[in-house]
Amino acid sequence: MNQAKPIAMTGGGSAGHVIPALPVADLLLAKGYRVHFIGTRSGLEQGYLGDRELIFHGICAGKLRRYFSLQNLTDVFRIGWAVIESVVLLLRIRPSVLFSKGGFVSLPPVFAAWLLRIPVVAHESDLTPGLANRLSLPLIRTLCTSFADTRFAGFSGRRVLTGTPVRRGLLDGDAATGRRALGVERDGGQRILLVTGGSLGAENLNRIIRDNLEALTERFFVVHVCGVGKTEDMEREGYLQLEFVDEGWGDLLAAADLVISRAGANALFEWVALAKPNVLVPLPLAGSRGDQIANAQYAQEHGWSEVLDEQDVTPLTLLQALERLERQGAAYREAMALLDSASAADRLVGEIQRLVDDQSA
Repeated sequence: MNQAKPIAMTGGGSAGHVIPALPVADLLLAKGYRVHFIGTRSGLEQGYLGDRELIFHGICAGKLRRYFSLQNLTDVFRIGWAVIESVVLLLRIRPSVLFSKGGFVSLPPVFAAWLLRIPVVAHESDLTPGLANRLSLPLIRTLCTSFADTRFAGFSGRRVLTGTPVRRGLLDGDAATGRRALGVERDGGQRILLVTGGSLGAENLNRIIRDNLEALTERFFVVHVCGVGKTEDMEREGYLQLEFVDEGWGDLLAAADLVISRAGANALFEWVALAKPNVLVPLPLAGSRGDQIANAQYAQEHGWSEVLDEQDVTPLTLLQALERLERQGAAYREAMALLDSASAADRLVGEIQRLVDDQSA
């Protein structure tokens, strides 16, 4: 039985390193595997797991920084201790495979798995690889990527293009239910524009939208997911602010005609999987390592998205980008359909099962 073959998963430090792992965990659980998730003791990762029958393990975690900080000195010791914890944990779990979604918490379990000769499947969401995955390269058996053009110098293992997993609940959303929840009926002819900043960079994107509300609400019913604590005391006809959406998020996405968002890989592949014409406003270099800029350029080149640099957003450029999406919506949807992003979780589980079978042979 698969339950005799436990699978370990790791990833965290932010929502972006946990949420894409959940569809993979759901499929593994459905196939009868016993799934263990290794995250930080902060509780961040555990909070996203919900009521899934996952066994959560918290370990010490030292953050990986690209800049000088005195905390780097103490975090070296925290990372070393996390490796010891991970070795002890994996010896107890005895997983057939470790699946790593990246983030700073993932490096110690990956290193421990390598020491114990447990094969590792890793997934990189962004076009440009993150630091944890770059450091893990020599320890990884199979590397899965969201973008065909992601490059890892010196990696000699198996490389597979999978796309980024999208939660089943988003793929099964109902547009009519979402419109009823918003009080916007299709018969009225009003189109819905969804704006979301994700877990990073919401503040500047919120400002951009509010500065352009007059022009936007003339054309759309604007649903603005601002982020927790980021709503403002303002009312305008055709404008709805929400801090965060969990229940009914799939229905809301299904109801949206167009989307404006940051260019994080997880959000981008949700729009692609749902065939939602979108405008990306990537985080600038001042607030990121440049991964969103690279993601956005790739999406634009492949016909998935319109892209606006943050400093170039004006009422005119924003409306022009939205008009292009409306005018050429069929072409954008056709380009997105070529990726088959909705099957990403199945492809990842297939790679995990391939290594499980190798271990059993």
